[in-house]
Amino acid sequence: MAVYQEKNKNKWTKDGRSWYFRTPYVDLTGKRKQYWSCFYLTKKEAQEGERQFLASVKNKVDNTSMTFEELCSAFYKHQEEEVKETTLQTYKDRKPFLEYLYHIKLVDFNINHFEMWKKKINEKKIATSYKNDILKFLKAILNFGTKRYNFNFTAVYNQMKNFKDPNGIKKDMDYYTHEEFLQFISYETDLKYKCLFETLYYCGLRNGEMRGITWEDIDFNKKTISINKQIPTRYTSKNWKFTSPKTKNSIRTLPIPNILLEHLKILYSKESQYKNFKSTWFVFGQADVPIVADNPSYRQEVICKNANIKKIRIHDFRHSCASLLINKGANVTIVAKYLGHTKIDETLNTYTHMFGSALDQVVDLINNL
Repeated sequence: MAVYQEKNKNKWTKDGRSWYFRTPYVDLTGKRKQYWSCFYLTKKEAQEGERQFLASVKNKVDNTSMTFEELCSAFYKHQEEEVKETTLQTYKDRKPFLEYLYHIKLVDFNINHFEMWKKKINEKKIATSYKNDILKFLKAILNFGTKRYNFNFTAVYNQMKNFKDPNGIKKDMDYYTHEEFLQFISYETDLKYKCLFETLYYCGLRNGEMRGITWEDIDFNKKTISINKQIPTRYTSKNWKFTSPKTKNSIRTLPIPNILLEHLKILYSKESQYKNFKSTWFVFGQADVPIVADNPSYRQEVICKNANIKKIRIHDFRHSCASLLINKGANVTIVAKYLGHTKIDETLNTYTHMFGSALDQVVDLINNL
């Protein structure tokens, strides 16, 4: 136990902290090291700080027998207070893909273990992109082990290459051109569904964002719609709850196109005639019950057959919105903000192939100088 007070008062903190401890310790590799603490206000606080430090070092040393399964359990426990419930459930859905590593001690984890795991995952009939999502998740757990328990996975981490499918053909992004959407929507006779599909197409909402829209989110005077909550598709209409949007940037207020605004006004005038109508009712649900997550897809399938037009995923209406904006000359910053992306890179990486004509316009601007 070695607690000291700094003699040079010029080095004291502004609030008078001057006590610190200096103590030797042994790290996970068995090397002896010296640790200097930050300043404390009193000698007693410095002594307590030293006690906690030595206890943490002892815990780290004890963790040399920790298995990958134990690390995963600690990771999930930590994430319970760090991420949303839906995100945590996504993490838990990936548990079966990690079980091949459970029995391995973390201090023994090497590239051979990783290659064994990768081979097992490659045997699964899942998309290459999803395999890489699982790999990214595995890396997140290893990073947690490094930060929390001081494990060193550098030698393995740098050799963990992404999954690749040499015979795979990149699937083109599905979307409706404006002409295709007009053909599609012309066969929709139900006003509520017409508003729903127009909202997805013209506002580029995620399915969960669309499910969470209530009438109080629509400002007919300002002609805007506020995206401030969602009901993830994993929640049924009987057992549902609001969650915050996917990211902070997903919280946004969008202008409502005139065609959609007029249809929403008509729908509102009908809905508001109900005796117990409340502004908290769902726009696309039934009163205070949100729409069933799969209903739009079922409805779309019927319309596509009648209109003799290809069927795309509900999420592809969002891609259709991006395509519409880009083809009409919107720059990447505006598209990113409109869609609620966290970073412009996300927009570019997803829609880079659509910005080809925009890049040609840049060259034309330079040529015309």
